[in-house]
Amino acid sequence: MLFNSIEFFVFLPIVFALYWFIGSKNIRSQNLLVAVASYVFYGWWDWRFLFLILFSSIVDYSIGLFLDKTQEQKKRKILLWVSICVNLGFLGFFKYYNFFVDSLVSSFTFFGQQLNISTLNIILPVGISFYTFQTLSYTIDVFNRKLEPTKDFVGFMAFVSFFPQLVAGPIERATNLLPQFSVERKFDYPKAVDGLRQVLWGLFKKVVIADNCAKYANMIFNNHTEYNGSTLLLGAFFFAFQIYGDFSGYSDIAIGISRLFGFDLKRNFAFPYFSRDIAEFWRRWHISLSTWFRDYLYIPLGGSRGGTSMKVRNTFIIFIVSGFWHGANWTFIVWGALNAIYFLPLLLANKNRINTDLVAQGKYLPSIKELGQMGVTFFITLIAWVFFRADSVSHAFSYLKGTFSSSLFSWVEIFPTTILALLVFFLLVEWLGRANEYAIEKADVLKKPLRWGFYAVLIILMFAFTGEEQQFIYFQF
Repeated sequence: MLFNSIEFFVFLPIVFALYWFIGSKNIRSQNLLVAVASYVFYGWWDWRFLFLILFSSIVDYSIGLFLDKTQEQKKRKILLWVSICVNLGFLGFFKYYNFFVDSLVSSFTFFGQQLNISTLNIILPVGISFYTFQTLSYTIDVFNRKLEPTKDFVGFMAFVSFFPQLVAGPIERATNLLPQFSVERKFDYPKAVDGLRQVLWGLFKKVVIADNCAKYANMIFNNHTEYNGSTLLLGAFFFAFQIYGDFSGYSDIAIGISRLFGFDLKRNFAFPYFSRDIAEFWRRWHISLSTWFRDYLYIPLGGSRGGTSMKVRNTFIIFIVSGFWHGANWTFIVWGALNAIYFLPLLLANKNRINTDLVAQGKYLPSIKELGQMGVTFFITLIAWVFFRADSVSHAFSYLKGTFSSSLFSWVEIFPTTILALLVFFLLVEWLGRANEYAIEKADVLKKPLRWGFYAVLIILMFAFTGEEQQFIYFQF
């Protein structure tokens, strides 16, 4: 069930009405309703996926209780590793089995040996990477005694399967979201209005920006040998805004819907394309994933506390694992390694945290220096996105070879003026709202006619530029 589908526009009001008008005085009833609604939402793709998420919930709920009762550290470590192996085992099988088989067969073929290992026709469960990391955060935090295990199984099921962020994040920590299922929730009108405003902006990002950019990004990437260098560069540009509008749009919708039900989710994007270096970009892009890897992988490995070799090793590990998390393809691994190469000079020079403030704070325009820094950061990010989007590593290199040819300085062969004008409008709104949690958060300070006129413009643009319904990119991860 997609957020931008007719089914969801029927589903959401029904759940909202039942949640507040039937279960408003009983937390357990609300939690049960959330869990049932989430299972309906998730099962809409394929009901067989429900058994997997239910089993994962049972395993981690039970291990949490056992960890609470067990004081012996050795037994606690065994329990933790059971949780890790079960969760990552499912993830590895469904997402990476065929990748490892293909890579193994190719390796032996390269050395003149033939292996007769067949791949399997495996359906990838939607959002498995997201809820797997969410449940892992629970058992790891309980093991480290940062969180008391819950004894409310219904509340835990609702936490694992919470439908607004189930299939594409943000990846919530148990320490933030789970306690919210055990406190009384009352309808908060200003909070609900703010949530609807963020939903509106998220839908605009998805329907108007992402889906329209996707049309041209797909056209150019799928036929890259037919276009000159400037057009290929434009194709990478369109993909950059496709993936940003698509993924941050989903996060905005998820966070906004959660507010309708009285929940607060973590921020997942903070205007990453206004970053002045790649370290700042990664503090602003997919925040829930980058901080998850920082806290549960990078820091336990030693972080940046050791010598140069340890810093280099840990940086490559976290970025390559992050790339591999995105998909079973060498393109994602190269994408992760390339970002590690971008990041390392800043880390080794202790300049990875020099841009932690807001760009052009208190000003309407950035300085020439800031503009140059943002331009360079966006450009190298654009190059990395080519590997993320390409079907294979050879496809990516072929695409880049075509881009940086003599035809780079030729006039573009595709120039969708209307879409480019929409991107200018989008960037202007994002720039003016960059100090907020999301771009139009402070739209309520506008006078009522101007505010509602602005909302009307966004809605009209969504109807005017709604094209073919496209699934959110991150559903495949």
